[in-house]
Formats: sequence, structure tokens, C-alpha cells
Amino acid sequence: MKENKVLSSVKDEELIKKRRDQMIKGALTLFKEKGFHRTTTREIAKESGFSIGTLYEYIRTKEDVLYLVCDSIHGEVLKRLEAVVDLKQPSVKNLCNLITSYFHLMDDMQEEILILYQEAKSLSKETRGYVLQKERDMALMLEKAIIACLPHRLPKQDTTLLANNILIEGHMWGFRRWMLQKEFTLEEYIDRQLSFMLRAMGINAEELNWRVDDGTSNVI
Repeated sequence: MKENKVLSSVKDEELIKKRRDQMIKGALTLFKEKGFHRTTTREIAKESGFSIGTLYEYIRTKEDVLYLVCDSIHGEVLKRLEAVVDLKQPSVKNLCNLITSYFHLMDDMQEEILILYQEAKSLSKETRGYVLQKERDMALMLEKAIIACLPHRLPKQDTTLLANNILIEGHMWGFRRWMLQKEFTLEEYIDRQLSFMLRAMGINAEELNWRVDDGTSNVI
């Protein structure tokens, strides 16, 4: 799938990036407070620090803003995960470190992940496809890490399911926080989820002697 292209009447790529970064930051603030549908483009422009006329030099529709926000959230997650993926020295501990880093990242980005779940449905079918492709890219990155780090190969379907489970369990910390965060600290949640995952991978967590609070995890 080709990259979605949000049209701009401005030709300066650096200026486009600067203004859109301002726009994304402003829109995120408003979407967190009142959601996509109740936020106007005029409010986005004001929160971003420029006029409504300037706003429309960099986007065409309000949906463009939502797409840029969703794309930015996925881009940040992917960038920060890629920074901790180390397949040159693959091991189960490295995989645990990656998963732990991902859960910490999801804790940092709880509000942003909620926006993805609540508002991405407002995108057109084609644009939503670009956003969903970013989810597939993250799942594929986790699949590669699982394959590289495990001492034995899981069936392809199991690997795919496990990678998607990891993604959703990270998201769940945010969108089920009303319940989970009354019962668990983040470290307890990570510890239990890792125990479940390792068991599913056929690995004894006690034999691995690895815990999220032992100072070995590379938290983002």
C-alpha cells in the first residue's frame, strides 16, 4: 500500500513538517479533552498557534488532521520500539526486554492509544487502511523478534497470534485502566503478562530467572 499523502499548498517541506507538528500537538490536546467530533478546525488552529487560514494551507479537511495524529502516534511507537530491538544478539531475555519496553511505552502513551481506538473509525475506509498498515508493521516487527529470540521455532500462526497478543495487551493497560490499574501496578501487570507469554512460548519463567524489577530491562 502506498503512503497516504495529505495535500498542502505550501511547497517548503521543512515548513510543512514544522506546522504539522504544531497541528498534531494542538489536535492531540483537544482530542484528549473533547474528542475528534466535538473539536473544530478553528479550535485546532488556535491551539496550534496560527489562524484557520494558515491551517488550511497545510491540510484540506478535518479528517486530514485526524490522519496526521494517528500516523504520528504509530510513528512514535514504531520509532521507540525499533530503538530497543536488538536482533544481533537474540535471546529470550532480549525479547522480554523488548516487551517490557513496549508496555512502559504504552503506559506513557495511554491517552494517545485511546484516541487511536476511539477516533480512527472516523477516517475514510482508504485512509483507515493506511493507519491499520502501521499496526501490521508493528506486529511484523514483533514476529521477527519472536522468531529470532526463541530457542525453538513456533508454528507461523502461533507466532502471528502471539505478536498480536503482545500489541493488544499493551493497549489494554490504557483502555482498561479503569479496572486494571486499581488491581495492579505497572510492574505487576508486566510480570504477569510476561509469565503468561513465556508459558505460551514453552519457556519456564522461573528457570529463566527473569523479573521486570531486577534491573535488566531496557525501559524506553
